[in-house]
Amino acid sequence: MTHPTQIKSVSINDAATLLELSRKTFFDAFLHRNNAADMAAYAETAFTLPKFETELSNPNSQFYFAWVDNAIVGYLKFNHNFAQTEFQDPEALEIERIYVLSDFQGQQIGKLLIEFAIQTAIDHSLKYIWLGVWEHNTKAISFYKNKGFEQFGNHLFMLGNDEQTDILMKLDLY
Repeated sequence: MTHPTQIKSVSINDAATLLELSRKTFFDAFLHRNNAADMAAYAETAFTLPKFETELSNPNSQFYFAWVDNAIVGYLKFNHNFAQTEFQDPEALEIERIYVLSDFQGQQIGKLLIEFAIQTAIDHSLKYIWLGVWEHNTKAISFYKNKGFEQFGNHLFMLGNDEQTDILMKLDLY
């Protein structure tokens, strides 16, 4: 029997575990829809231990693991203030990453992670949450729309040499 999902803060000591999980979930989610060379080129800079240690050391970024039965099954990263990839709005929270291992998708873990982010933003009296999602990730776009997020723009994302478009989505909290 599966125990309830727990959400726990990630520390700098968890950097290697976070790196491994991040790489696995990213490749599982996107390799089948992208060129392997572009994925590998992106991974060379995006998935390094020093990069993750730097991100974990930023006081305006937080990572959280989702745990089920003593196993890490997903994670969430959000950014405040100047850690945000764009806007740097002090009244906003950016969800930069939210991933669940493929074997655990469909078990409401992503829902719990997004609700945790929403509650965190409310607890900090923030006005909105925003995120970017690849335009071809229709499953994620539907998930965010179901949670009340609306498209408000887009930006370019470089995956290796492939210029891709991310849809920017926003959830107003007040």
